[in-house]
Amino acid sequence: MAPRTDRLGFSALADLPAAQRPLVDPRALGVGIAHLGIGAFHRAHQAVFTEEAIAAAGGDWGICGVTQRSRGVLEQLQPQDGLYSVLVRGEDTSLRVAGAVRDLLFVAEEGERLQALLAAPTTRLVTLTVTEKGYRHDPATGRLRRTDPDVAADLAGDGPPRTVVGQLVRGLQARRAADAGPITLLSCDNLPANGEVLRGLVTDFCAALPDGESLATWIAESVSFPSSMVDRIVPATTDDDRAEAAKLLGFSDRGVVVTEPFRQWVVEDHFAAGRPAWEHAGAVLTADVAPYEAMKLRLLNGSHSTLAYLGALAGHAHVADAMADPGIAGVVAHLMAEDVEPTLAVPDGYDVAAYQRELIERFHNPALRHRTVQIAMDGTQKLPQRLLGTIADRLAAGAEPRFACLGVAAWMRYVWTARAEDGAPLPVDDPLAERLRELTADAATPQAAVDALLSLEEVFGAELPANDRFCDLVTDALEALTKGGVAAATQI
Repeated sequence: MAPRTDRLGFSALADLPAAQRPLVDPRALGVGIAHLGIGAFHRAHQAVFTEEAIAAAGGDWGICGVTQRSRGVLEQLQPQDGLYSVLVRGEDTSLRVAGAVRDLLFVAEEGERLQALLAAPTTRLVTLTVTEKGYRHDPATGRLRRTDPDVAADLAGDGPPRTVVGQLVRGLQARRAADAGPITLLSCDNLPANGEVLRGLVTDFCAALPDGESLATWIAESVSFPSSMVDRIVPATTDDDRAEAAKLLGFSDRGVVVTEPFRQWVVEDHFAAGRPAWEHAGAVLTADVAPYEAMKLRLLNGSHSTLAYLGALAGHAHVADAMADPGIAGVVAHLMAEDVEPTLAVPDGYDVAAYQRELIERFHNPALRHRTVQIAMDGTQKLPQRLLGTIADRLAAGAEPRFACLGVAAWMRYVWTARAEDGAPLPVDDPLAERLRELTADAATPQAAVDALLSLEEVFGAELPANDRFCDLVTDALEALTKGGVAAATQI
């Protein structure tokens, strides 16, 4: 049967099979969560956990999704009453409509409404997936980048806040003035100790305000900043994905998200004003997220970035294609087992070897068309937590983390040349893209490129570039990539 041309929405629900309908009645759900950064990942991860938690234990924990960059998500979801489907691809394909997103706003046009949302007593939780670069911090230090023009404008009060931290602090000011009670700010981004990072950035922002001291005191008493670790692979949705969703639903769904069967969420159980019963959806609530966080950031994300840069340079469009390359697959396995695993504090009873095997299996999933250049975005913001921490720890232990250093060298080759080995252009999508171009413009040799890029102290800090062994390992790897390509550099 050909799909109907009707858009998904409340009116479509009665025509859907029970297995495809939301787990809760979205029309009866009040908003209790503001989510900043309502992209595909949030809709395939936290929003799904939240709907399952509400179905199991109740509560007005509907989500108001806030988009920072464009009206695109609003144009997808508003005509659909906030509904969208989650298309899960593994050995089998399944699809269900999600109903936890109950409102949407575009902050560039509705800054006052966001402030009112953050100040409302009914809003008890703010979650964030704004990517590493959305925090406007120096990755090496974790401090607020006050030289950023948008941060400076927000501190000066020049119009509605443009940055996430500025939006949060102005919202907390309004909440304090309204005496609206405590609230939790929960980062779900790939940053070590992301709750503490967010707390530090909010504190830095307050410290630069004329009345910041009293506001900071109120925040310390009324706002909690738990850390969390999230894991689910969510590639960008394609036209083919939308066509498949329409066929399965019988309705057009412009907001469909595609993901894998695996999902994980580990959350520090420290909330100032309640939370959904996420444990009923399979989330792990714990007093200490750090061991899980380090495993995920270093094993999954570090490997993902390494294979993305190597894969893109070798001309592989998708992760599964890159993993079909024996050299790249071998580097990933050795990176996990030899460089990363010795740096981890593994929780009792956790089978880290099985986790590595599971990751490799997930990377091989051909049903997920996860583009290497998508993972390659924002490298300057990702390297510190994904690879540089591993490198620093192994060097301190007297080891030579050559596979992690190859990952760094592959990033350098990617941003230095911006071309694959066959000459095809590669997009350098990074908040420091212009500086990367300037630094490498006159680099005629791998050594010159390494020297130039290691001068980015906000990325590499001061200690690693001063370590001769690190510099030699990265330079050797970049020379191998330059002279013999990925095939030569991945010979083990």
